[in-house]
Amino acid sequence: MSKVIRGPIFVLDDNIDTDQIIPAEYLTLVPSKPDEYEKLGSYALVGLPDRYSKFIATGEIKTRYPIIVAGENFGCGSSREHAPIALGASGVEAVVAQSYARIFFRNCSATGELYPWESIDRLCDLFETGQEVSIDFGQNQLINHTQGKTYVLKPIGEVGPVIEAGGIFAYARETGMISR
Repeated sequence: MSKVIRGPIFVLDDNIDTDQIIPAEYLTLVPSKPDEYEKLGSYALVGLPDRYSKFIATGEIKTRYPIIVAGENFGCGSSREHAPIALGASGVEAVVAQSYARIFFRNCSATGELYPWESIDRLCDLFETGQEVSIDFGQNQLINHTQGKTYVLKPIGEVGPVIEAGGIFAYARETGMISR
């Protein structure tokens, strides 16, 4: 895969749970309805503690951060698929975390909303929100252009093509596992 995602990052620490990603009060929004999908994205990360800056600027419905860098256990909590969907709807294309809650990682591939990269180093302690970075899929690297440093990521593996296809059902249709 020779894809590259570039832009400013939003940095989070450990144990960011699904209630922080998308609070339960917004789960009535139906992501399959385009206007509600967009609205769901506008509420992404509104449950974060006040120590974080705003993920989506006041008056906007999309974030300026296509990449999130986080610590351990990203996406812990409930099994809600709304969490990766809300991030994807907000404009996030990838999360680079030290580790993930298994169900969140699975929901990323099932929905096809965003790429869940795993870092080798604890990047959330090395990066700051707003720094310009890129993820080079072909090289499994995260390049921090602000710092002039490159970090190795664990390979995305078989999850990459599933997300690229648009989720598990789209991938199954594309590969002939289920009929179109």
